[in-house]
Amino acid sequence: MNSNFTSLDAAVFGIYILGIIALGIYASRKGSNTKRDYFLAGDKLPWWMVGGSIIAANISSHQLVGVMGVAYNRGFVAMVTEWGAILIGFNALLWVFLPFYLRNGFYTMPEFLQKRFGEGARTIYSVLVLMTYVFVEISAVLYLGALSLQSLLGIPMLTSVLVLAITTGIYTIAGGLRAVIWTEMVQLGVLMLGMFALSYTTIDAAGGFSAVLETTKDWKLMMPADDPDFPWTMYLGGLLCISIFYNATNQFIVQRTLAAKNEWHARMGIIFGDYLKFLLPLLIIFPALVAPKLFPNLDKPDLLFATLVENLLPSGLVGLVMAGLIAAVMSHLSGAINSCTTILTMDVYLPYIKPKSTEKQSVRFGRITGVVIILLGIICTGLLSLYSHKPIFIYLMNAYGYFTPGIAAMFLLGILWKRTTHAGAVAAGLLTIPLSLAIEYGFPDMPFFNRTGIVFWACMLCCVLVSLATKPKPAAELVGLIWTRDSLSLPLEERKQQRGLRNPFIWWAIITTIVLYFYIKYA
Repeated sequence: MNSNFTSLDAAVFGIYILGIIALGIYASRKGSNTKRDYFLAGDKLPWWMVGGSIIAANISSHQLVGVMGVAYNRGFVAMVTEWGAILIGFNALLWVFLPFYLRNGFYTMPEFLQKRFGEGARTIYSVLVLMTYVFVEISAVLYLGALSLQSLLGIPMLTSVLVLAITTGIYTIAGGLRAVIWTEMVQLGVLMLGMFALSYTTIDAAGGFSAVLETTKDWKLMMPADDPDFPWTMYLGGLLCISIFYNATNQFIVQRTLAAKNEWHARMGIIFGDYLKFLLPLLIIFPALVAPKLFPNLDKPDLLFATLVENLLPSGLVGLVMAGLIAAVMSHLSGAINSCTTILTMDVYLPYIKPKSTEKQSVRFGRITGVVIILLGIICTGLLSLYSHKPIFIYLMNAYGYFTPGIAAMFLLGILWKRTTHAGAVAAGLLTIPLSLAIEYGFPDMPFFNRTGIVFWACMLCCVLVSLATKPKPAAELVGLIWTRDSLSLPLEERKQQRGLRNPFIWWAIITTIVLYFYIKYA
């Protein structure tokens, strides 16, 4: 066990864990036992809860531990997946997809595909995204959280995985999205406090903020085309595809916007998330950039987080930072579990198993599937130990590349091109995994971002060709499902909310300009 982990740290850590469980159980008692309340928190979230919960769910152990390891190993380029989401994925959600999700009253992303195309596209998305959640999201978050607990506190990996999964599962399964959102807001605050403490302590030990400024001479956001992890060519397809999937068509992220009070709150929530997405990664990456001055020869980059906590933090702050880590793990895990249960209930149980089930039966099925998802995540966590020779975050991006190209193609073409057919969407979805595996087998040294980009454009082309060869839906059935310039504006009844500084476009333009400045300066 870490000798710096004192009784004060244990008290801070214990109070946090017990407090989160209590809050989650309390939140679960506040809602009614209906599908809309359990899966979408009753459509009552204000903008700050929408944005805060998006980032709390998004920033998890694979950011705290994984991105920090990548930044230690590769430098400032680790920022591209974080800030790239602001320029690509969140913009796609904000200006392209969001109006259609909200104005059609969808619970899930597969519902959009059902209405736009048909059952086949809905089923393919559900299968692909559930595989992504179980094999990538849940298992990776549990693995990295348990790895840090083992390193810092000496708790065995299996014990750590079980405790994290069961503790989070208790309030997530009991309270649905309401419990998830309430606990995520507390977890976001704890996470930010913990990361500020770790970042300040590390930078101070390295010589102050001047040590960070010294690293700016090596900052690069555009790497050579043959870079094994972050080639500049990733912007042509790989990063584009993953970012659009993860931030604009991903149930895990989008579900929070579906629970907003109205479209204005949903849009402002996404933009608030942009600001958090800009600032939080700096707290993660800055200490990693100066860490080589303090710990120059770490064999395993993913252990940097634990190394900094163990060697630099005083008593009391260790407990706070560990609470921040567990906050990140639990918020991400609870969001992924809730998204799985929502899809399994709304897109499997109700359409295929028991269409006439009551509200109570639907919620009960959601809770049962939550238990199953947790068990599968625990089993899959063991697989990640086989990939521990590189930063786990690289594994995550690689894994996303197997599942996401077809999904991104289905959604983009489905909403932007009225000629897209059900057969074209299904073809794109079915092509994703086989083509990804074939390219990796034939060209094992190809950077995974390049492979993902090739598969993405192949899926787009396949969808176009098949669509041109098959009969499209009648125009009358596509009303409200195809993008037009009117989608950029709020509904008439909400436009009075965007006067003056309440106009979402103003705040969007500010953060977008800031991010573009960094990309241009450090290209």
